[in-house]
Amino acid sequence: MSVIGWGVGFGAKLFDLLVVAGAWSASPTASLALLPYGPRFPMNPGDFFQPLSIVMAVSVVAALICGWKAPRELRVWLWLPVIMFLVIWAITPTVFWPMIRELYGSSIGRISRTDAELVRLAHRWIVWDWFRVGLIAIGFFASVRAISLPATANGSNQVMQRTTPR
Repeated sequence: MSVIGWGVGFGAKLFDLLVVAGAWSASPTASLALLPYGPRFPMNPGDFFQPLSIVMAVSVVAALICGWKAPRELRVWLWLPVIMFLVIWAITPTVFWPMIRELYGSSIGRISRTDAELVRLAHRWIVWDWFRVGLIAIGFFASVRAISLPATANGSNQVMQRTTPR
């Protein structure tokens, strides 16, 4: 489940960055009308990403718990998605939400910014969003690596060999 969540998140975030953010950041201030927030847009991206985040959180923590007694190498690969997820959860409200407020506030005329300020803010969003995509990619590939490692109930990742009785 963790791999599926990371895969869906990775694909959705790439689409969001390349298509949606690509459109609204193309030529601020005019393109800010395409921001996917507020009553004029049919869906808020948070309506998709927040439930997906809950599924991902549950799945990465469950995978870590299930692999708690696994070999050390496997545990490292199970910890990496948890760490990436925590970093993403930390930067989203602290970095992205303030930028959303400014961009959306500017698009509806509630906040006054110069064109140059809006271009810099849109560029900063894009740079930070690529960073977030990178974190999602690390989480996805770490999850894929974790499920590709052999593990046994006795905590060994060595292939068990049959011994002949003496």
